[in-house]
Amino acid sequence: MDPKVAKADAKHQQIHSQKRKKDSEDRKVGNEIFDKLTLETLYKIANQGYIDVLNGAISTGKEANVLTGINKNDEFVAVKIYRVATSDFKKMNYYLHGDPRFNVKTKNKRKIIYSWVTKEFKNLKRLYDAGVNVPEPYTSSNNVLLIEFIGDENGNPAQPVKNKNPKNPDEFFNKLLVELKKFVNDAKLVHGDLSNYNILNNNEIPVIIDVSQSVVLDNPISKELLERDINTLVNEYTRLGVKTSFDEVWEYVSPKF
Repeated sequence: MDPKVAKADAKHQQIHSQKRKKDSEDRKVGNEIFDKLTLETLYKIANQGYIDVLNGAISTGKEANVLTGINKNDEFVAVKIYRVATSDFKKMNYYLHGDPRFNVKTKNKRKIIYSWVTKEFKNLKRLYDAGVNVPEPYTSSNNVLLIEFIGDENGNPAQPVKNKNPKNPDEFFNKLLVELKKFVNDAKLVHGDLSNYNILNNNEIPVIIDVSQSVVLDNPISKELLERDINTLVNEYTRLGVKTSFDEVWEYVSPKF
Protein backbone atom coordinates (compact mmCIF):
# COMPACT_ATOMS: atom_id res chain seq x y z
CA MET A 1 0.00 0.00 0.00
CA ASP A 2 1.12 3.53 -0.82
CA PRO A 3 2.52 5.08 2.41
CA LYS A 4 0.45 8.25 1.80
CA VAL A 5 -2.72 6.17 1.43
CA ALA A 6 -1.87 4.17 4.55
CA LYS A 7 -1.25 7.38 6.51
CA ALA A 8 -4.55 8.89 5.31
CA ASP A 9 -6.42 5.67 6.17
CA ALA A 10 -4.92 5.64 9.67
CA LYS A 11 -5.92 9.28 10.15
CA HIS A 12 -9.44 8.45 8.96
CA GLN A 13 -9.67 5.57 11.46
CA GLN A 14 -8.37 7.83 14.26
CA ILE A 15 -11.02 10.49 13.55
CA HIS A 16 -13.79 7.88 13.52
CA SER A 17 -12.46 6.39 16.76
CA GLN A 18 -12.44 9.81 18.42
CA LYS A 19 -15.96 10.53 17.17
CA ARG A 20 -17.22 7.18 18.51
CA LYS A 21 -15.56 7.94 21.85
CA LYS A 22 -17.12 11.43 21.99
CA ASP A 23 -20.55 10.10 21.00
CA SER A 24 -20.24 7.46 23.71
CA GLU A 25 -19.24 10.10 26.28
CA ASP A 26 -22.13 12.35 25.22
CA ARG A 27 -24.58 9.47 25.59
CA LYS A 28 -23.15 8.68 29.02
CA VAL A 29 -23.56 12.30 30.18
CA GLY A 30 -27.03 12.40 28.64
CA ASN A 31 -28.01 9.23 30.47
CA GLU A 32 -26.66 10.64 33.73
CA ILE A 33 -28.68 13.83 33.32
CA PHE A 34 -31.85 12.52 31.73
CA ASP A 35 -32.61 9.40 33.70
CA LYS A 36 -36.22 8.21 33.94
CA LEU A 37 -37.13 10.19 37.07
CA THR A 38 -35.51 13.37 35.74
CA LEU A 39 -37.44 13.09 32.47
CA GLU A 40 -40.66 12.60 34.44
CA THR A 41 -39.84 15.67 36.54
CA LEU A 42 -39.14 17.78 33.44
CA TYR A 43 -42.39 16.57 31.88
CA LYS A 44 -44.29 17.59 35.02
CA ILE A 45 -42.66 21.06 35.02
CA ALA A 46 -43.43 21.44 31.31
CA ASN A 47 -47.08 20.57 31.94
CA GLN A 48 -47.18 23.33 34.56
CA GLY A 49 -46.19 25.81 31.84
CA TYR A 50 -42.68 26.62 33.04
CA ILE A 51 -40.81 25.29 30.01
CA ASP A 52 -41.64 24.39 26.43
CA VAL A 53 -38.16 23.75 25.01
CA LEU A 54 -34.77 22.69 26.36
CA ASN A 55 -31.74 24.01 24.49
CA GLY A 56 -27.96 23.76 24.94
CA ALA A 57 -25.88 23.79 28.09
CA ILE A 58 -24.93 26.99 29.90
CA SER A 59 -22.53 25.16 32.19
CA THR A 60 -21.52 21.59 32.96
CA GLY A 61 -20.29 20.64 36.39
CA LYS A 62 -19.54 17.54 38.40
CA GLU A 63 -22.84 17.69 40.26
CA ALA A 64 -25.18 19.62 37.97
CA ASN A 65 -25.74 20.82 34.44
CA VAL A 66 -27.43 24.12 33.64
CA LEU A 67 -29.37 24.24 30.39
CA THR A 68 -31.16 27.03 28.56
CA GLY A 69 -34.91 26.59 28.36
CA ILE A 70 -37.72 28.54 26.71
CA ASN A 71 -41.06 29.00 28.45
CA LYS A 72 -44.56 29.36 26.96
CA ASN A 73 -44.01 33.12 26.61
CA ASP A 74 -40.89 32.54 24.47
CA GLU A 75 -38.67 33.80 27.29
CA PHE A 76 -35.37 32.19 28.23
CA VAL A 77 -35.08 30.39 31.55
CA ALA A 78 -32.22 28.48 33.17
CA VAL A 79 -32.80 24.82 34.02
CA LYS A 80 -30.44 23.35 36.61
CA ILE A 81 -30.40 19.56 36.80
CA TYR A 82 -28.53 17.79 39.59
CA ARG A 83 -27.06 14.37 38.84
CA VAL A 84 -27.41 11.68 41.47
CA ALA A 85 -24.55 9.57 40.09
CA THR A 86 -21.79 12.16 40.53
CA SER A 87 -22.90 14.38 43.44
CA ASP A 88 -20.77 14.87 46.55
CA PHE A 89 -23.12 13.69 49.30
CA LYS A 90 -20.56 14.14 52.04
CA LYS A 91 -20.34 17.84 51.16
CA MET A 92 -24.12 18.14 50.91
CA ASN A 93 -24.64 16.63 54.34
CA TYR A 94 -22.03 19.00 55.77
CA TYR A 95 -23.97 22.04 54.59
CA LEU A 96 -27.41 20.59 55.37
CA HIS A 97 -26.39 19.70 58.91
CA GLY A 98 -26.99 22.55 61.32
CA ASP A 99 -29.60 24.25 59.13
CA PRO A 100 -32.82 24.47 61.18
CA ARG A 101 -34.86 24.54 57.96
CA PHE A 102 -33.80 20.99 57.13
CA ASN A 103 -33.75 17.86 59.20
CA VAL A 104 -32.25 15.37 56.80
CA LYS A 105 -31.80 12.00 58.47
CA THR A 106 -31.41 9.70 55.53
CA LYS A 107 -28.65 8.05 53.54
CA ASN A 108 -30.84 7.83 50.45
CA LYS A 109 -28.87 9.72 47.83
CA ARG A 110 -31.86 10.79 45.80
CA LYS A 111 -33.64 12.20 48.87
CA ILE A 112 -30.49 14.14 49.82
CA ILE A 113 -30.37 15.61 46.30
CA TYR A 114 -34.03 16.61 46.55
CA SER A 115 -33.36 18.36 49.89
CA TRP A 116 -30.33 20.08 48.34
CA VAL A 117 -32.40 21.44 45.44
CA THR A 118 -35.13 22.62 47.84
CA LYS A 119 -32.42 24.34 49.88
CA GLU A 120 -31.09 26.17 46.83
CA PHE A 121 -34.60 27.26 45.85
CA LYS A 122 -35.37 28.55 49.37
CA ASN A 123 -32.02 30.33 49.57
CA LEU A 124 -32.62 32.04 46.22
CA LYS A 125 -36.14 33.05 47.26
CA ARG A 126 -34.85 34.49 50.52
CA LEU A 127 -32.05 36.38 48.75
CA TYR A 128 -34.26 37.63 45.94
CA ASP A 129 -36.88 38.89 48.41
CA ALA A 130 -34.11 40.69 50.33
CA GLY A 131 -33.10 42.55 47.17
CA VAL A 132 -29.85 40.68 46.53
CA ASN A 133 -28.83 40.48 42.88
CA VAL A 134 -29.42 36.76 42.29
CA PRO A 135 -31.46 34.94 39.63
CA GLU A 136 -35.15 34.90 40.45
CA PRO A 137 -36.24 31.36 41.39
CA TYR A 138 -39.33 30.07 39.57
CA THR A 139 -39.91 26.54 40.77
CA SER A 140 -38.15 23.35 41.88
CA SER A 141 -39.08 19.72 41.82
CA ASN A 142 -36.99 16.70 42.80
CA ASN A 143 -33.54 17.27 41.22
CA VAL A 144 -34.58 20.11 38.89
CA LEU A 145 -34.45 23.85 39.61
CA LEU A 146 -35.83 26.55 37.29
CA ILE A 147 -34.45 30.05 37.66
CA GLU A 148 -34.16 33.33 35.79
CA PHE A 149 -31.87 33.28 32.77
CA ILE A 150 -29.05 35.81 33.16
CA GLY A 151 -27.84 36.90 29.74
CA ASP A 152 -28.84 38.74 26.61
CA GLU A 153 -32.05 38.62 24.58
CA ASN A 154 -30.47 36.23 22.09
CA GLY A 155 -29.90 33.56 24.71
CA ASN A 156 -26.20 34.16 25.26
CA PRO A 157 -25.57 33.57 28.97
CA ALA A 158 -23.67 36.06 31.13
CA GLN A 159 -20.17 34.78 31.88
CA PRO A 160 -18.66 34.26 35.33
CA VAL A 161 -16.03 36.82 36.31
CA LYS A 162 -13.35 34.11 36.04
CA ASN A 163 -14.03 34.12 32.28
CA LYS A 164 -14.86 37.80 31.84
CA ASN A 165 -12.99 40.26 34.03
CA PRO A 166 -14.79 43.55 34.73
CA LYS A 167 -13.65 46.58 32.76
CA ASN A 168 -13.39 48.55 36.00
CA PRO A 169 -12.49 46.10 38.80
CA ASP A 170 -12.76 48.73 41.56
CA GLU A 171 -16.25 49.76 40.56
CA PHE A 172 -17.36 46.16 40.09
CA PHE A 173 -15.91 45.15 43.48
CA ASN A 174 -17.75 47.98 45.22
CA LYS A 175 -21.02 46.82 43.64
CA LEU A 176 -20.25 43.27 44.72
CA LEU A 177 -19.68 44.35 48.33
CA VAL A 178 -23.08 46.06 48.38
CA GLU A 179 -24.66 42.75 47.27
CA LEU A 180 -22.63 40.78 49.81
CA LYS A 181 -23.72 43.10 52.62
CA LYS A 182 -27.39 42.57 51.70
CA PHE A 183 -26.72 38.84 51.37
CA VAL A 184 -25.48 38.63 54.95
CA ASN A 185 -27.39 41.36 56.77
CA ASP A 186 -30.77 41.41 55.00
CA ALA A 187 -31.16 37.80 53.83
CA LYS A 188 -29.14 36.59 56.85
CA LEU A 189 -27.30 33.98 54.82
CA VAL A 190 -23.64 33.24 54.17
CA HIS A 191 -22.74 32.03 50.67
CA GLY A 192 -20.06 29.55 51.73
CA ASP A 193 -18.36 29.19 48.35
CA LEU A 194 -18.16 32.71 46.96
CA SER A 195 -15.59 33.34 44.25
CA ASN A 196 -15.35 34.61 40.68
CA TYR A 197 -16.50 31.17 39.56
CA ASN A 198 -20.01 31.88 40.82
CA ILE A 199 -20.29 35.63 40.33
CA LEU A 200 -21.63 36.51 36.89
CA ASN A 201 -20.51 39.64 35.06
CA ASN A 202 -23.81 40.74 33.56
CA ASN A 203 -22.96 43.96 31.70
CA GLU A 204 -20.64 45.02 34.53
CA ILE A 205 -23.26 44.17 37.17
CA PRO A 206 -22.41 41.32 39.60
CA VAL A 207 -24.98 38.55 39.91
CA ILE A 208 -24.34 35.93 42.60
CA ILE A 209 -25.22 32.33 41.72
CA ASP A 210 -24.84 28.77 43.08
CA VAL A 211 -26.27 29.25 46.56
CA SER A 212 -27.18 25.64 47.36
CA GLN A 213 -24.53 25.39 50.09
CA SER A 214 -25.39 28.80 51.61
CA VAL A 215 -26.18 28.61 55.32
CA VAL A 216 -28.25 30.72 57.74
CA LEU A 217 -26.42 32.91 60.23
CA ASP A 218 -27.61 30.64 63.06
CA ASN A 219 -25.57 27.79 61.61
CA PRO A 220 -22.46 27.14 63.75
CA ILE A 221 -20.20 27.24 60.66
CA SER A 222 -21.52 30.55 59.26
CA LYS A 223 -18.74 32.77 60.66
CA GLU A 224 -16.04 30.43 59.39
CA LEU A 225 -17.64 30.37 55.94
CA LEU A 226 -17.97 34.15 55.77
CA GLU A 227 -14.31 34.55 56.70
CA ARG A 228 -13.41 32.13 53.92
CA ASP A 229 -15.61 33.95 51.39
CA ILE A 230 -14.07 37.32 52.23
CA ASN A 231 -10.52 35.96 52.06
CA THR A 232 -11.24 34.48 48.64
CA LEU A 233 -12.69 37.71 47.29
CA VAL A 234 -9.86 39.84 48.70
CA ASN A 235 -7.28 37.55 47.08
CA GLU A 236 -9.06 37.46 43.72
CA TYR A 237 -9.74 41.18 43.43
CA THR A 238 -6.31 42.16 44.73
CA ARG A 239 -4.95 40.23 41.74
CA LEU A 240 -7.23 42.34 39.54
CA GLY A 241 -5.66 45.48 40.96
CA VAL A 242 -8.22 46.41 43.64
CA LYS A 243 -6.73 47.82 46.84
CA THR A 244 -8.61 46.14 49.65
CA SER A 245 -8.10 44.02 52.75
CA PHE A 246 -9.87 41.39 54.81
CA ASP A 247 -10.41 43.82 57.71
CA GLU A 248 -11.91 46.47 55.46
CA VAL A 249 -14.39 44.07 53.86
CA TRP A 250 -15.21 42.34 57.16
CA GLU A 251 -16.03 45.65 58.82
CA TYR A 252 -18.35 46.58 55.95
CA VAL A 253 -20.30 43.34 55.43
CA SER A 254 -20.21 41.29 58.63
CA PRO A 255 -23.15 41.09 61.04
CA LYS A 256 -22.80 40.67 64.78
CA PHE A 257 -22.30 36.95 65.35
